[in-house]
Amino acid sequence: MAGRRVALKAIDWVAFAERVPPNQRGMFNALKTRTDAISAKLTSLPETPAAIDWTYYRSAVANTGMVDEFEKKFKALQIPEPVDTQTSAINAQESESNKSALAYIEGSKARIAEYEKELDKFKNMIPFDQMTIDDLNDTFPETKLDKVKYPYWPHKPIADL
Repeated sequence: MAGRRVALKAIDWVAFAERVPPNQRGMFNALKTRTDAISAKLTSLPETPAAIDWTYYRSAVANTGMVDEFEKKFKALQIPEPVDTQTSAINAQESESNKSALAYIEGSKARIAEYEKELDKFKNMIPFDQMTIDDLNDTFPETKLDKVKYPYWPHKPIADL
């Protein structure tokens, strides 16, 4: 039964390894080694535990009442399986992360388009050694001095210097 459960939750180690940064490669390898060791141990175990031969113990132990008591307690023993309480929280966190990643991708695409426009502007502008001051001010409006508002040199507010 344990083998079937483990098989259902197989990990794609190749895809996982692609996402691991180089500085965490050692921790990843340790995790994979430990997981492989645990998986090998689980697969070596039988699906069901070996049955206890109670008749042998009744004949080998002097006090058969004690064997009967052990058998009754053993059959009454129920080991609860752990309840998965974290998968829903992890799935919610994953969907939230996917939403924020998609928003970041959309923002990045918008920034890329803006930067490509700016790059085209730089590729198509007149070379700096052939520019006049008017060409410079037209290409880069932030370099234009406002001589009307600030008539004295440096023609900018002192706070901006």
